Amino acid sequence: MTIFDVHARLGNTALLYFLLVSLWGFYRFLTRKGVDSAYWGMLAIAEVLVLAEAGLGIYLWLSGLRPARSVHILYGLLIPAMIPGAYFYTKGRDGRPEILVYGTAMIITVGLIIRAVYTAQVSF
Repeated sequence: MTIFDVHARLGNTALLYFLLVSLWGFYRFLTRKGVDSAYWGMLAIAEVLVLAEAGLGIYLWLSGLRPARSVHILYGLLIPAMIPGAYFYTKGRDGRPEILVYGTAMIITVGLIIRAVYTAQVSF
């Protein structure tokens, strides 16, 4: 398995994990709960996951591999910024309204990951 394969599979893992984090956030909102320590942990794992993905992407770039479309790089910069952006927007609070912000940010990130996957591939 090459680094490129690891990068691709880690992207799929990130997609599924962010979908799970988003659904869990919406569930907590609908059951009138806020952000708890387990959700903070899920967000931390998600951030580490996308930072590892970005690190592999940088390595691939430096080794000469390029995505099919340059906008893929924009997604690679934007996706790791989503969780810190939501944190700064909510000022680190952990109430019920904030869980909705995190759930929404995570589902937007799912869409960004899907776009990143498609902009990385060469179309035939």
